[in-house]
Amino acid sequence: MVELPPGWPQVVAEVAGIAAAPAGLEERAAALLESLHPVVPFQAGRIALLNPERRRPVSLVSKGYADPVRAYFESPAVVEEIELIGLNRTRPPVRIRDMPVPPTEVRGWTQYLRPAGFREGLAVGLFAPDDRFLGFLGLNTDTTAHPTDAARDLIGTLAPMIAHAVDPLRTITAAAQLVRGATAGVVLTRAGQALPLPGLGAHPLLGAGSALLAVAARLADGRAHAAFLCPYPGSEPAEHVRVTVLGCPDQPPHHLVAAVVLASPPDLRGLTPRELQILGLLIEGWTNARIAAELVVAPRTVAAHVEHILAKLDAGTRALAAVRALSQGLYLPPELTGMWP
Repeated sequence: MVELPPGWPQVVAEVAGIAAAPAGLEERAAALLESLHPVVPFQAGRIALLNPERRRPVSLVSKGYADPVRAYFESPAVVEEIELIGLNRTRPPVRIRDMPVPPTEVRGWTQYLRPAGFREGLAVGLFAPDDRFLGFLGLNTDTTAHPTDAARDLIGTLAPMIAHAVDPLRTITAAAQLVRGATAGVVLTRAGQALPLPGLGAHPLLGAGSALLAVAARLADGRAHAAFLCPYPGSEPAEHVRVTVLGCPDQPPHHLVAAVVLASPPDLRGLTPRELQILGLLIEGWTNARIAAELVVAPRTVAAHVEHILAKLDAGTRALAAVRALSQGLYLPPELTGMWP
């Protein structure tokens, strides 16, 4: 049976309010850490997220640690300690006296925390509802009287709520779910990986090495939003899918680039596959002569296609047609049609 300390309902309510607040990750983390002080009267504490690509923790908030201690706890060596103690596996919070290995085998304790005057501590892994390991919460005290059993149990109860509050995918997942007709999605990382996007399914176009993802990475560079079409013969009844690229906020742990969301195509305005291809080249700034040479058709054929495109988009100029196509998600990148920009 979980033991809870006096005043726990107020602490739970405060943590819930912070978790729901429309603030940045670091601001929420600082408020969460402060809210735990009545539960554990700690002298130092931190909430850190793991950057899985650099294999090092990145602190959202760190209070009470000297510079050498803080530097060590943001180094790759700490990842080994996380695995040694088991913080990367779902389990209750661990105090120094509860650790599955002797404290003398934990470098962070013997070389940094204990020499700094700390006598106890508590750490708990933070996991998203889909079991993603996000990072950890750590508290340290100068007395063995704290954390108590009741405090340990309460923080274990609060850990999922704290994890939700600092999940770096939280904002981008909410934005992705606002894309009309969204059916599948991934999140691109700086190292080029495509991670599952919570709440959305997989799709063949989003697999490793996908040309679509390469285009999305190009369009995500410095942009908050982009949209384009991608050919997909397997779709019914249309032969294209709509791709929305949502730039991720630049926040710790700084490894996420953009969400890529697939949905049914917009109104194609009667544009044929060939006209969509030529429209994409117009957006890239290609001249009629260059288009004709690459498509191996007569220049007058390209000119006729351009006239049809302008009429269907109700645009008097190529520039206006390009603007309207981009705003309506009718851009078909040349890379996806066997051409190049």
